[in-house]
Amino acid sequence: MEMKGIITKHIHYWRDSAVEDWEVGNSLIQGRKIRHGLFFLHLTLEKLLKAHVCKTTTDYAPRIHSLIRLADKTDLKLTEEQLNFLAEFDRFNIAGRYPDSLTPVPDQVEARKKLTKAGELYQWLRDQL
Repeated sequence: MEMKGIITKHIHYWRDSAVEDWEVGNSLIQGRKIRHGLFFLHLTLEKLLKAHVCKTTTDYAPRIHSLIRLADKTDLKLTEEQLNFLAEFDRFNIAGRYPDSLTPVPDQVEARKKLTKAGELYQWLRDQL
């Protein structure tokens, strides 16, 4: 299979698995499993950004988790507000993976606000693919 076809498959993989992770993250937050839910929302945004990296570079996405570093590798025209959100949201990746960097878990009200904001970016990133 030629490289273009392989990269197209990767774009579809990242996009489709992001949709699954979005559903899981949403369910976890609704079920008050906030730390895990926010981790899955981070994973959702990470995967959509990886799809964009593949689209932009016509190469494999790097094995990194930083939303900002991934966004830098795309040709997306992110607003300052979107970039700030990505930078802030990166902490939920680390908090979900490494217990030595425990940050306070947002309460349910704050988690729903983050879910709404992440949802806006999620939809925007999907619309750009």
